[in-house]
Amino acid sequence: MVDFGNTLKKLRLQEGYTQQQLADKLGVTKSVISYYELQERYPSPDVLIRMAYIFHVTTDYLLGLTHKELVDLEGLDDEDIVTVKRMITALRSKNENRQ
Repeated sequence: MVDFGNTLKKLRLQEGYTQQQLADKLGVTKSVISYYELQERYPSPDVLIRMAYIFHVTTDYLLGLTHKELVDLEGLDDEDIVTVKRMITALRSKNENRQ
């Protein structure tokens, strides 16, 4: 959990949540979120799972065990999923050409 606090803060800011908003979603206090981000405390397994659900990432990602971010396709129809996959392929190709 070396980078847990930074990962949490990055995800929180990407989603546009304040510490208070995230705390409300998790059922904890704002100061608890601050402690997590400062790496002075770590969440219980239950809170960690709720965080993963809120941010659409795996608990392994939150814990720094993997650096892969997953794309949550829930709520998209088959046509949308194909479009997303094509966009990912195009972006990877673009980035490979830069190297």
